[in-house]
Amino acid sequence: MTVTWEDLGWERLAAGVGRCRLPVWDCTAGLVVGDGAALLIDAGSSLREGAALRTRAEWLSGSGVTHLALTHPHFDHVFGAAAFPGAEVFGAVGAAGALTGAHAREALRADAVGNGLDEGAAREAADALVEPRHHVSGEWTLDLGGGRQVLLANVGPGHTAHDLVVLVPGSPETVFCGDLVEESGEPQAGPDAVPSRWPDALDRLLALGGEDALYVPGHGSVVDAGFVRRQRDELAKRFGVSP
Repeated sequence: MTVTWEDLGWERLAAGVGRCRLPVWDCTAGLVVGDGAALLIDAGSSLREGAALRTRAEWLSGSGVTHLALTHPHFDHVFGAAAFPGAEVFGAVGAAGALTGAHAREALRADAVGNGLDEGAAREAADALVEPRHHVSGEWTLDLGGGRQVLLANVGPGHTAHDLVVLVPGSPETVFCGDLVEESGEPQAGPDAVPSRWPDALDRLLALGGEDALYVPGHGSVVDAGFVRRQRDELAKRFGVSP
């Protein structure tokens, strides 16, 4: 029996490319399938959620997750990372420092609990958290086989000091934006945000994807370049950044 993206609650965006919207925080997890390899973008908010993503990714890819890109170091995007043993983990330069060490892990655990994650699940995920092995400065091309290449790009800072996006060439091109773009609510600027640089990060994002790409936000529905541009202008106004 052939299993489709929709059968597993995923949204197919292009050939071999899809995403799902995870419950509670409406986070995006993305999947790009190659030949004998697959890239997952973000890992969910707990080890349990990560394990569920792993199972679905195995069904959809036939190979399991071989590469994992973490768009930024917030609990709802990284706490499932330890559910992917053996995967090559990528993050923006500096992200590892926000994910390792007792202070960083405690801050992530406290943020998770403060946002409603069960204390036990938060502690379990924080204790098991894996850091990126590969640190992206500028751009990094991944070859997933079968002619499938993806581009990881460090376009931040903005939402955090360590924002990574993923460009998937194709028809249409797909850009996984992390929380540089949010559709289901106003973009969140926490204490680790760099508001003065956020509009510039979105300019780089738009230059990367172009006018016709699908832009997949960290939270919410898929949007177009016009939405990203409007959000860029709203952030510039909100944070008093000159054009």
